[in-house]
Amino acid sequence: MAMVIEGEERIEAPVDTVWQALNDTEVLKDCIPGCQELTKTSDTEFEAVVTLKIGPIKAKFNGAVELTNLNPPHSYTITGEGKGGVAGFAKGGADVSLKEDGPDATILSYSAKADVGGKMAQLGSRLIQSTSKKLAGQFFSDFNARVTGGDAEEAAAS
Repeated sequence: MAMVIEGEERIEAPVDTVWQALNDTEVLKDCIPGCQELTKTSDTEFEAVVTLKIGPIKAKFNGAVELTNLNPPHSYTITGEGKGGVAGFAKGGADVSLKEDGPDATILSYSAKADVGGKMAQLGSRLIQSTSKKLAGQFFSDFNARVTGGDAEEAAAS
């Protein structure tokens, strides 16, 4: 079951700062919902352990994250795939692009695709779609707060 989620986030920081954060293991680990471990295995590859709850199912995913199509400091594609045992699998990716909005702000746009299979796919597309949207929104607002040094709740409120 596949779905597409799109959005944008205005970040009060220059493009280069945002780009560095998008490539920083610690920042990504803090912002990926449910991420417990994120270990760099090469310049563009990571291993991840993520625990997610979708509806009644809570699963721990072990997976890999890869950065491709790198065009610094303007865009990249981040893709990940995780296996959650009996819960099934989740894979997804996002094309992320950065555009200057004046000297000190950046518009981050993303188009994400997610696909789940196994037990989770039986939960129904509406629940999975809304959960995916929420997780994507949470990632980017946490990321925004982390980059600007603000509070995620303040960033979400403005």
